[in-house]
Amino acid sequence: MSEVKREDSPILETRGLGISFGGLKAVQDFNIRLYKGELAGLIGPNGAGKTTVFNLLTGVYMPTEGSVILDGRVLNGKKTHQFVAAGIARTFQNIRLFKQMSVIDNVKTAFSKDIKYGMGAALFRTPGYWRTEAELERRALELLEIFNLREYADALASSLPYGQQRKLEIARALATDMKVLLLDEPAAGMNPTETAELVECISIVRERFGIAILLIEHDMSLVMKLCERITVIDYGQTIAEGGPEEIANNPRVVAAYLGEEDGEED
Repeated sequence: MSEVKREDSPILETRGLGISFGGLKAVQDFNIRLYKGELAGLIGPNGAGKTTVFNLLTGVYMPTEGSVILDGRVLNGKKTHQFVAAGIARTFQNIRLFKQMSVIDNVKTAFSKDIKYGMGAALFRTPGYWRTEAELERRALELLEIFNLREYADALASSLPYGQQRKLEIARALATDMKVLLLDEPAAGMNPTETAELVECISIVRERFGIAILLIEHDMSLVMKLCERITVIDYGQTIAEGGPEEIANNPRVVAAYLGEEDGEED
């Protein structure tokens, strides 16, 4: 696991972040700093609020307190697509691809903000349309090549094995020119071979693109192997933060999380 050089300012920061549903405080006073090129973990028992945190970090939920700050810009009040445009991309526990579209078209959809031609150019297939389409295809193929998916470019996304679909989802997220990638249980449902390929995929994203990654994962061996810093929450509150060894030996963490059985996420 490579050492991350700290910069003066985090790429992603939360300050006193929280949300209440009625009288229930689902997340409260959540503070995290994520730096460029860092791979951090967010763990906790089922129902602890991990997915709620991700929903706050992507604009699905609007916080009732605190702030989400990306690269010095407060994102409170922005819509989900504005979070994406600002540079936060996310994968989900259940893979969300356009299953009946080709592999390459799944990636090209993420380049929508780079499309410069208008409706008329698309209808009449002007030279500008073809130039833009050729450039988008070139960039999409480059991403597929990185994740060893280029040979499947014209195949339906639904035809890929599960592990390959997860890699495609990450490749598509990269196409948004993100600064931060949130991975929500990426190894769920994978066999050991697919998990090993996922580890390689995540390492490529981090080392080649310098993207900050925050990972939710129930596979603790994966978390301990990949993450240099881990935040643990329980009942919506942070109970520990530190390196893998420190977290593994923290009595509060052991009591709250590591000894419990996995199940459905909140």
